[in-house]
Amino acid sequence: MTLHMHPAEAASVGDALPALPLATVMEAAQAAQRQIPPAFPLAATVAVNPFLGQTGLTLAQTAARLGRLAGVRITPPRSIFAAKLADGDLTRDDIAQALAASPEPLALDAGAVIARLGAEPAGLQALPTVATLATALGDWDFEALVTDRMGAFCAALFDEGQALWPLAKGRSVYATWQLNGSHDLTPEIMGLTGFGTFVAAAPDTAQGALLRAVSTLGLTGEALESYFHQLLLGLGGWAQAARYRLWEAELAGGTDATLLDLLAIRLVWEEALFLHLAQQGSKAEAALLKWRQTAAAHAQPALPTEDMVIDAVLQEASERAAQRKLSGKLAARKTSIAASAVQRPAVQAAFCIDVRSEVFRRALESLDPAIRTLGFAGFFGIGTSHRGFASSRAEKRLPVLLQPARFSCSTPEGAEKADRTARIAARAKRAFGRFRQAAVSSFAFVEAAGPLYAAKLVKDALLPASPAADATPAPRFDPPLAPDQAVATAATVLRAMSLTEGFARIVLIAGHGSDVRNNLHSSALQCGACGGHSGEVNARLLASLLNDPAVREGLGAEGIAVPEDTLFLAGLHDTASDGVTLYEGDVDASAHAQDLAQLKDWLASAGALARAERAEKLPGAERQQAMGVRARDWSQTRPEWGLAGCAAFIAAPRQHSAGADLGGRVFLHDYVADKDEGFRVLELILTAPVVVASWISLQYYGSAVVPQLFGAGNKLLHNAAGGMGVVEGNGGLLRTGLTWQSVHDGEKLMHEPLRLTVMVEAPEKAVLDILSRHPGVRALFDQRWLHLLLLDGEGKPVSRYAGGLSFSPLG
Repeated sequence: MTLHMHPAEAASVGDALPALPLATVMEAAQAAQRQIPPAFPLAATVAVNPFLGQTGLTLAQTAARLGRLAGVRITPPRSIFAAKLADGDLTRDDIAQALAASPEPLALDAGAVIARLGAEPAGLQALPTVATLATALGDWDFEALVTDRMGAFCAALFDEGQALWPLAKGRSVYATWQLNGSHDLTPEIMGLTGFGTFVAAAPDTAQGALLRAVSTLGLTGEALESYFHQLLLGLGGWAQAARYRLWEAELAGGTDATLLDLLAIRLVWEEALFLHLAQQGSKAEAALLKWRQTAAAHAQPALPTEDMVIDAVLQEASERAAQRKLSGKLAARKTSIAASAVQRPAVQAAFCIDVRSEVFRRALESLDPAIRTLGFAGFFGIGTSHRGFASSRAEKRLPVLLQPARFSCSTPEGAEKADRTARIAARAKRAFGRFRQAAVSSFAFVEAAGPLYAAKLVKDALLPASPAADATPAPRFDPPLAPDQAVATAATVLRAMSLTEGFARIVLIAGHGSDVRNNLHSSALQCGACGGHSGEVNARLLASLLNDPAVREGLGAEGIAVPEDTLFLAGLHDTASDGVTLYEGDVDASAHAQDLAQLKDWLASAGALARAERAEKLPGAERQQAMGVRARDWSQTRPEWGLAGCAAFIAAPRQHSAGADLGGRVFLHDYVADKDEGFRVLELILTAPVVVASWISLQYYGSAVVPQLFGAGNKLLHNAAGGMGVVEGNGGLLRTGLTWQSVHDGEKLMHEPLRLTVMVEAPEKAVLDILSRHPGVRALFDQRWLHLLLLDGEGKPVSRYAGGLSFSPLG
């Protein structure tokens, strides 16, 4: 049946409503966009909090909203809590405390909550979209049609160089789709006759399309944000990819309309399907009635049910139990660091706060009491836009919350010609690769040259490649930092690291990366603080800066006396193999030959200890010596566990945690409040590394608990979609978040879904002052997306943030 009904006539199908002002529609559209988290491209994937748009809501309130819009449950099954209770990991007292602290009143005691553990809540049903109602008629699967056509368009739209026939540039996203959609015959074939003509006659701006569609659908202003949010959720990762464009534009002081345009496109589909229903006569009466009820439901607030509140209480109780267990480990630690603090360390090694470093740091410290390790965000305070040797692309080597203020490159001065030659060779290689894949040549190439690749296939399958020696030229600031800027940068970083005295002869600055093969999500295993890249660039830049004689002299004037015999040495910790690469070629280490030999021995021994610990948890990792080979095996779906298991963040002197086996689950940031003048370092920690860690924690939480909405799905079914992300199969929705293999070992979850606990040794007044000045960070703690505990001088938790800028003492 042709879509001949004019949208203005659709009011006769239901109750006529006055036209809404454009400002009301746009305000709702903007609010809905803020509910969607960004998704970063595969080349620089970083963890993102999937609940980023709901940080002003509690867990139960978010459960109500996402349950209504997506039909998902955002807390673990009650069977998990029941198992914890049976094992003694969760206690009745934990549940009672969580009940008392619940932001939503619950007329149950701990015993009544425990009695409900055996009854899983009924499954949730999302409010239907018009596409859902049209599909329910049984003629055609219009939901699948919308997903397929939106997916095909978005795959071309967000392509980052993979597509051989990209979309034409120069138009808005909406205008580009309108041109393409008006010539797409698929909807016509699938039963939506006249769709191409309908698209061609649609308003020529996204704003106009939004305004007309909400009028056709009979939506009130109160219903718009909820309905728009649902449509964007239904676009999966494509909406998040568009949100990424907006995120990047806003960081640079601009804006981007891609997400708004996708919302308008999706609404045109809804409008067309609504008109299709309206033409079905009595057959669609029930569907149209259901739509009117749905529109009315969207206008009402989403309120948590009793079951949702119970589940939120159980989640809180589980997190309090984990805090109790962590506190016990800290109290039982055994360390000799404090006793030997007056001695000059044999070596100091600064690692990223990444939880994977905790295992290696603990192993390294166990070898000799004179070894000191430190934890600091892996970009080491050197945020830069970096261009590698023979590369045309600048990479942001810093947290995605920040914009780079400096530029660097790996092209040695005077080597511009060699860089250009290598870049031309790389382009030729890429051109040949595109020739092999081109529509005209691909089949002929496979026929003619395919057999020549047999040997390579066998070799890659049976003989995993050895790690290549790093021959990358040392990075340098381009342009060089001014002398006063170099000194100020060095002083700021050392103070932020709480490293202003007691320097060893060798100070290792160790970034981290993961040397894995055939892994579309390999950048997710790199350093999140370095923007999804490995951390050697930042480490080498900092070491070079701190070895500069002029900077050393300037640091003395800043009150930081670095001994003449102290050498700063950059390294890279491979988290897949636990090997450490030292960049000896960057420095003159002739006066430190003995120290360097000892350091290498220690690093090798620590790597063996760390591999042995990690091998116990990785499926099929029988020999810890083979961990590096495993990572380079192109058929391996679990080269390492990444940050699975992350549960806490500690900002305190290392002696509070040294000697405690924290199981690779804790972010460790060295912080000494007595050295922090004006608590500027504390402010930086709470507003940057803590927020980044919360994104990681909540991404793992979402991927483990709500994999259908916030997970990337099964690695075995993945195909790259334009370099932006992955799809399962040959099309459809972009999948974001973590793959199932990243959180599950095939039998059980390897990530315990917990919201992050932050432990800080700092004065209460200083913490509250910082939270009062950063409402976005405060909301994370007020709404329990993060927990905050204060430590005393002995590393014991003494108070808990209770919300509303107040702390309550711990018993």
